[in-house]
Amino acid sequence: MAKLEEDLAALKVIVATTSAVIAQLQTSICGTENKTPQSDSVPDIDALKLAQDSAALIRAHSTKLSLLIINKPFTATAISTVLRELIAGPLPGLASAVELCNAAQYTKAMSVELQWRAKKVFSEFATLVKTIPLNGQVLGNDEKNGRGSTVGKGSLASTGVVWEACDTVIELEKLGIAGLMIKKAEQYRDLLKDALEELQEWGEEQSDDEDNDEGRADDSDDEGVDKGGQDDMDNIFGSQLHIPSEDPNKIRPRLESALKRLRLIILMYQALVKRRLKTLPPLRSKVQLEPGTTTMETPEIISCLDTAMSLLNKVPHITDELASSFYELDKTEIDQKIKECVSTSIAAAKLLEKSWKGAEDEFTTWSQKFEVNIQKGQ
Repeated sequence: MAKLEEDLAALKVIVATTSAVIAQLQTSICGTENKTPQSDSVPDIDALKLAQDSAALIRAHSTKLSLLIINKPFTATAISTVLRELIAGPLPGLASAVELCNAAQYTKAMSVELQWRAKKVFSEFATLVKTIPLNGQVLGNDEKNGRGSTVGKGSLASTGVVWEACDTVIELEKLGIAGLMIKKAEQYRDLLKDALEELQEWGEEQSDDEDNDEGRADDSDDEGVDKGGQDDMDNIFGSQLHIPSEDPNKIRPRLESALKRLRLIILMYQALVKRRLKTLPPLRSKVQLEPGTTTMETPEIISCLDTAMSLLNKVPHITDELASSFYELDKTEIDQKIKECVSTSIAAAKLLEKSWKGAEDEFTTWSQKFEVNIQKGQ
């Protein structure tokens, strides 16, 4: 009995220590993407590989932990051993990987992405640690499955979420910088496709102002709701205006021009993925490119990528604002947002106009035509 009590006391200490370590690691990795270590102080370590290995170990240890807390006999010493191994290696290893994966060497996109995914691992593993029983008894079915008096996330569900979080970190090493850039660019492109489809559908809807007026009159007679009250209801539920049949503000020509430009921009995203992102040279901390593979230095490529991805991310946001301007029939705002969309897209294309070897190629010619056509709205 004394041995059991000692083991439980030790388990309580290591559980508390693990929770404290996780909290410290979560704090330590905040803002690491903005840190740029001196080049001569950077260790020759692949941050993504370190993150992958650490996440794989956390995943494996979480499996052990999950089995130990639900299967008899309850072994406090075994649970303590698993937690000690985690705080001695994989958990701080993942935090170190985040710190090493700085924007200057891995791009801002990769640095931010790894930081976000690592935070998820720490957060979900902390939740799993809270399910560890400290009474010397394995978890019951309710606690294991999140039923009965412990409705919520049971230990099995918590374990599954930890696995998923670890898998997202492991995925980053497999993707690499180029893979992540391609994935994000395709996500931005898909957002543009969605906006294009919505605007097309909106443009096909006919104005029914007269029918609305009659309907509102009927509503006023039947239910005592006046026109002003209906306007308030429309505002609450986001009713959209439609292009009037007479179209005094020339909204429809603007819509047709915007749709043509959006189609061109979507093509530009596809061309950038194929001709630039898929041909990106290997980029990694402390690894030099092969002689003659490019006239650009690695820091220049990374800086170029960060700027380009920022522009590519900005376009869908501007497009959302453009769509809102159309729905409000605000011709001044429509013109402004179209202008912003065009200028931002051109800037992204020009930034990556030449190949990574600094030479003109098929995309260079295409991007020049793209600039001319999108300015004309053709």
